[in-house]
Amino acid sequence: MTKAAPNETAERELRVETTIDAPPEVVWEVLGDVRRMPELSPELVRMIPLKRGGLRPGQWYVGVNRRKGVVWPTRNVVADVEAGRTVAWDTTSSGARWIWEIAPEGTGTRVVHRRPVPRRLTPLSKVFASAFLGGVGGHADELEEGMAESVARLKRAVEGR
Repeated sequence: MTKAAPNETAERELRVETTIDAPPEVVWEVLGDVRRMPELSPELVRMIPLKRGGLRPGQWYVGVNRRKGVVWPTRNVVADVEAGRTVAWDTTSSGARWIWEIAPEGTGTRVVHRRPVPRRLTPLSKVFASAFLGGVGGHADELEEGMAESVARLKRAVEGR
């Protein structure tokens, strides 16, 4: 697990990488199906599309998240999709961008899952993180651990086919 240096828009970047023993198109079968994201994420319970049309930029989803006894919804919009390479969405309530990138590496696929932590959180995000998630810094650390679990689950899902 590596962490990127801060830049102008991010205080820190949460980042997890691995190599999966399968070609990118097989990895994309899982990543390109947003309905499978809850099976990968330890915090995400459900992604509900707000319109039909599949995975495409501009598509809105309601995410239902759970951490311990706390359940909360998020509004998410797909920011970028390049089939077989990348998918990213923005969580509008927190200002977070979730990014998955894949690329061929040898006979397998390099997977990078990252999330820049915004320098300026929304007031609602600050209050929510402080009241329910143990503070902003602690929640970021926990999110990075969750991202590592998501990548491990993706690896198991693909390699266990």
